[in-house]
Amino acid sequence: MIVLQTRVAPSERAAIAAAVEVLIAGGLVAFPTETVYGLGADAANAEAVVRLYEAKGRPAFNPLISHVPDIAAARRLGRFDAAAARLAERFWPGPLTLVLPKAPNCPVAELATAGLDTIAVRVPQHAVARDLLAAFGKPVVAPSANRSGHLSPTTAQHVFADLDGRIDLILDGGPTLVGVESTIVACLAEPVLLRPGGLARVDIEQALGQPLAEHPGAGDAAAAPIAPGQFASHYAPRTRLRLDAQSVNAGEALLAFGPTLPAAAEQAACVLNLSPRGDLIEAAANLFSHLRALDAAGASAIAVAPLPRTGLGEAINDRLTRAAAAR
Repeated sequence: MIVLQTRVAPSERAAIAAAVEVLIAGGLVAFPTETVYGLGADAANAEAVVRLYEAKGRPAFNPLISHVPDIAAARRLGRFDAAAARLAERFWPGPLTLVLPKAPNCPVAELATAGLDTIAVRVPQHAVARDLLAAFGKPVVAPSANRSGHLSPTTAQHVFADLDGRIDLILDGGPTLVGVESTIVACLAEPVLLRPGGLARVDIEQALGQPLAEHPGAGDAAAAPIAPGQFASHYAPRTRLRLDAQSVNAGEALLAFGPTLPAAAEQAACVLNLSPRGDLIEAAANLFSHLRALDAAGASAIAVAPLPRTGLGEAINDRLTRAAAAR
């Protein structure tokens, strides 16, 4: 792999113009979204997509999300049924990805969609992402800006630590607000939840007026993914995670939640609390940065306190389960 001189630049007008030039040349640009930092490449340039896979070490059969600045641009990539149109009008721009049948003459490279006849599309809310997409004028594939299976980045510094020398440019827009990836819903027949994320299931179901179905292959590591984030082992730190810990063993680090700590917390090698006040929005925003910090602490394991499984707690627990999966 060619070693690049990775630049980090404040996300000002000149830097966005430079990022557009990188994308036009087939290079890689990391940029902030409201969820996590994305690693962007020209979605129509198969060679650029290959470089993205190489930089991440990502399996080439895992489809990528195409990011566009507005619904009109999304309609050039995918075909919207009534449910998809309702969700797009209600939640875009925002942390929702829709998996749709490909539109005729969809310009996105086959490699980016893993050869499927469907496409994952999102309109991000972050001002920097929207400015970059509008200036580039074409769809940008952008998985999380980290090595495949590593913790997703919520700051430019996280990106640099993982991808220095592998990508061209990082637009520094400060910490992300949501902190977990987008929720993914397939609108191919009845709406199906493929990945919980930054938009809660209850809000989507309320907008649709019906429950979301579950994907029949959910949690099956052998099933071919039709959207990102469907591998059983994903978002994985090097240190073993022990979930729903009621107590802490000597030598373990503790990932806490809420004002009450698990028993024997005082013997933890290191303690970080996702949200001392028990706020799931704060917990989601802190999830990957706290895991990253605890992973670097040299503990024998990371004990993870129980978290609610409602609202954003569903996405947080999903990420933790994947991070703890055998690999």
